[in-house]
Amino acid sequence: MKTILFSLPGNQELTELLAKKMNAEIGECMIRKFPDGESYTRILSDVRGKCVVMVCTLHEPDEKLLPLYFLSHTAKSLGAKCTCLVAPYLAYMRQDKVFNEGEGVTSGFFGKLISGFADSITSVDPHLHRISSLGEVYHIPNKVIHAANAISEWIKENIKNPVLIGPDSESEQWVSEVAKNAGAPFTVLQKVRHGDRDVEVSVPDVDKYKNLTPVLVDDIISTARTMIEPVEQLKKAGMKPPICVGIHAVFSGNAYQDLLDSGVNKIVTCNTIPHPSNAIDLSDIMAKEVQKLMNH
Repeated sequence: MKTILFSLPGNQELTELLAKKMNAEIGECMIRKFPDGESYTRILSDVRGKCVVMVCTLHEPDEKLLPLYFLSHTAKSLGAKCTCLVAPYLAYMRQDKVFNEGEGVTSGFFGKLISGFADSITSVDPHLHRISSLGEVYHIPNKVIHAANAISEWIKENIKNPVLIGPDSESEQWVSEVAKNAGAPFTVLQKVRHGDRDVEVSVPDVDKYKNLTPVLVDDIISTARTMIEPVEQLKKAGMKPPICVGIHAVFSGNAYQDLLDSGVNKIVTCNTIPHPSNAIDLSDIMAKEVQKLMNH
């Protein structure tokens, strides 16, 4: 079965990488807004009998959802065999329970919505905190890709004498895996609570790591606060300026500049959300896994 990839606005670079690796064509479509704010979607390529792959990372998702929905249904109405969504960053995963009375579990609602128009979904390290698998929320064939190996490889190739540092105890399992594959030591920052508003962060065994290059690793960099605070602690502890590595470059508001200004050596992210910090390319593994899912 022939495959045709469609890039939703802002996803052209990743779509080109995937098309090369999947030996697939890139389809042409028009996505714009009418003067009244409604979405217009038109497919200009032949999709009959083909598997349509829609490439759309879902940070700031509300704007993207209707064009995606219309693209999928339009492709099906034109005879497409299937529509598969590649969403390297997956939104609405944090509201996975009712925190306050009157709320809805929006991760489930969003999953139901996408499962209603896409035949499969591929994503990179979604926020599975209280959810054990994506299948609990998405009732279509799904694949979660893990970035840990690619990050380990990048660290091995680019950083001499690294020590990996997790910002909190929640990150320990993940950071230890990246460290193991990179053949590097790791530590996790410890929080000591002196009172409600008085929390001190300390670097365990700091003397052991003084001559190494600290690498702060986290999955989502959103406000960047979970990195800025540790950067300050590492400075106080007399360590070198750290390299900050994240999977998803969400960077809300001025977060990127704030993190740069905090005195870091470098900021590096994976290409799940287009951003100047993208340095770790996951298109190889994405292409393989999307093809596997399509042949399922």
